[in-house]
Amino acid sequence: MNQYTQEHARSYYAASARATTPYPVLDADLTADVCVIGGGFTGVNTAIELAQRGLSVVLIEARRIGWGASGRNGGQLIRGIGHEVEGFAKYVGQEGVRYLQRAGIDSVELVRQRIGDNGIECDLRWGFCDLANTPAQFAAFKDELVDLAELGYAHETRLIGPEQVRQQVVNSDIYAGGLVDMGSGHLHPLDLVQGEARLAASLGVRIFEQSEVLEIIHGPTVQVRCAKGSVRAGSLVLGCNAHLDDLEQQLSGKVLPAGSYIIATEPLSEERAAQLIPHNLAVCDQKVGLDYYRISADRRLLFGGACHYSGRDPADIAAYMRPKMLKVFPQLADVRIDYQWGGKIGITANRFPQVGRLKQHPNVFYAQGYSGHGLNVTHWCAKLLGEAIHAGHSQGMDVFSGVPHMTFPGGPALRSPLLALGMFWYRLREMLG
Repeated sequence: MNQYTQEHARSYYAASARATTPYPVLDADLTADVCVIGGGFTGVNTAIELAQRGLSVVLIEARRIGWGASGRNGGQLIRGIGHEVEGFAKYVGQEGVRYLQRAGIDSVELVRQRIGDNGIECDLRWGFCDLANTPAQFAAFKDELVDLAELGYAHETRLIGPEQVRQQVVNSDIYAGGLVDMGSGHLHPLDLVQGEARLAASLGVRIFEQSEVLEIIHGPTVQVRCAKGSVRAGSLVLGCNAHLDDLEQQLSGKVLPAGSYIIATEPLSEERAAQLIPHNLAVCDQKVGLDYYRISADRRLLFGGACHYSGRDPADIAAYMRPKMLKVFPQLADVRIDYQWGGKIGITANRFPQVGRLKQHPNVFYAQGYSGHGLNVTHWCAKLLGEAIHAGHSQGMDVFSGVPHMTFPGGPALRSPLLALGMFWYRLREMLG
C-alpha cells in the first residue's frame, strides 16, 4: 500500500472526513508579509494567528492540507508539552518550567476555543486516561495528581486502581491502573485541520496545494520558489516537521522522521464498543513503543502505536498492528480491520518541541518536533510564532528556544538506524523489567 501519494493517506479519516476543500496550485509570483510552508496544524494555525493580527499571508503545501501527521494521527488531544519538562530547569529556570507546564494545559484550551468559537465539526469528545503498565508507573500518577493540583488544573482528574480499570476505563486485564483526565480528549484530526484551513482562508490567507517548494532564497526579503510560481515575503515560517527533508539543513538534522501506524476496525455495535471502553475515553499506555486507542464517532476501534525508527514501513500494517490490538483486546479476534495507514511524525532527541528563528536568517521562523504531542502543541507554537512575527518578540518563544537541541548523529544515511538500535535497547530493558 502506497501511503505517500500526493493525496491523503487511505485512512479512516480520509474516508470519513466531512469535507476536504481543494486549493489551487501556486502558478503566479506573489508578495506577502509572511510566507508559510506546510499545510498541517503548525502552518495553518500560524497563518490564522498572523491573519488575525492583520498580516498578509501565503501558505504553500506540497501535497494536500492535512496530508502529513496532522491529518492522519491518533486524534488524541492530551495536555502536556513534552516529556518531563522539569529536567529543563537548568536551561529555563523554575519559572520557565512552570510556564511550560501551564502551556501544556493552556494549549488544549486553545484548541477547545478555536473549535468552539468557529463551529468546527470534528467529533470532539472529552475524556482521556493514561494507563500504567507497571505498579511503579501507577505510583508515579499520584505525584502527577499533586502537580496538577498545584498548577490549578480546572478539570476532573482521578486515579483508577488496577481492580477498577476493566469496569471504568478499558476492558483489559493487562494494566496496573490509570489516571483519568477529563480536560483532555479526542477528535477527528483531518476534519479539524481542514476546518481550520477554511477559517484561515476566510481571514484572507491565500492557500496553495500541490506546490512543492524547490528553493528558498534568503535575504531581507525571502523568496520561495515553486515549479510554477514564487512568493516574496518579509518573513518565512517553516512548518514542515517530519517532511522538512533538505529544505533547511540547519533544522532537518534535529528532527527524526519516525513511522507511526494505526488500524481501524469495522463499526462495532453500541454494546460491544461500550464493553471495550465503557466511558469512551481516549487511552494511551506508558510503554516505550506505546499503544494508543479510542472509539471513533461511528464506533470503530482506532488502535495505533508501534513507532518505527528504521525508516522502513511494515509491508502490511494491519498484519503488524493486529497482534498488538489483540494483546489488549483478545475478544476482538473475530473483528475485521477496515483501514490501515501510517505516516511520519517528528521526533526530537529530548522529546521536546523546537520553536524559534534561524540565527543566520532572523526573518525565518520554525516549529517542529512535537514527539507525540502535536495536536495541542502545534496550536501553541503557532500562537508564539504569530506573536514573534507581529510584535518582533515572544516571551513564550524565548522560553522554548532556551532548551538546547542536539543534531541526531550519523547524517541522513545513519540517523535512523542508529536511533532504531538505541530504541531496541530501551525496549529490551523494558521487557526484562
